[in-house]
Amino acid sequence: MSSDCGKVEADVEIKASAAKFHEMFTHKPHHISNVSNSNIQGCDLHEGDWGTVGSVVYWNYFHAKFAEELVEAIDAENNLITFKVIEGDLLEHYKSFKVTIQATPKGEGCNVHWTTEYEKHHDDIEDPHTLLQFAFEVSKDIDAHLTSTEGLRLNYMICD
Repeated sequence: MSSDCGKVEADVEIKASAAKFHEMFTHKPHHISNVSNSNIQGCDLHEGDWGTVGSVVYWNYFHAKFAEELVEAIDAENNLITFKVIEGDLLEHYKSFKVTIQATPKGEGCNVHWTTEYEKHHDDIEDPHTLLQFAFEVSKDIDAHLTSTEGLRLNYMICD
């Protein structure tokens, strides 16, 4: 790997199940702006269908302004999804940018592993370490939503 290429990674432990977290990014990413509105303003489908490889998803981030991403891989069995940035602000600094999110069951919840792989236009560009805090915040927001929803469903069942 040349000095212009790199990888940054982050792990976030959450209480929600790996499958439910994975489902948010594969089949319901348009809901993430509702649960993490301090980080993501919106998410729209530009091509294809939610939850399918080859779909093009348009994200409006507070962090990076916007990114249009190709869903490059989905592995439901391993709760993994990979997005490749094909347009947007990140490409002003990086020749290529890819984000992989994998949720692995751990105890009652799961561990969410974020990996960003990138190639910079030149050595003077900083590694995208600020994205690690962004990944942490989005993961925790989704976790809070998923666990509060599970709690509401459980209470509803008990009250019947």
